[in-house]
Amino acid sequence: MSWRVTVRIGPEVEKLRAETAEEALDAVELNARAASNTERRETVDMRVRRYEAGDQVAGRVELNGPGVAAGVDVRGDGGIQAWTGRWRRRPLELEDGETPFEALRRVVQSTSVEP
Repeated sequence: MSWRVTVRIGPEVEKLRAETAEEALDAVELNARAASNTERRETVDMRVRRYEAGDQVAGRVELNGPGVAAGVDVRGDGGIQAWTGRWRRRPLELEDGETPFEALRRVVQSTSVEP
């Protein structure tokens, strides 16, 4: 079974493939960490609303596989938020001391249909 990882950083889009969920999760973490170290946004002040750097998505790394649609958003302040959902993204709740990447691994591995 093939897993797809789509990396969106600014206007750039890169599509990757992985044979296993573990390889795909490694690719998600590697690309999101790289983006969080380089992508920063400034606060955008509109007349009616202010968008703080942490509210903006500077990059997104999506993971699609058998029965799984999930990923991480890299925020404008360098923060990372894991989520699930194909059409509507639901943020993952972090458990005791868990990183967003560990939460993503926990959820993906619990729903994966790989042997």
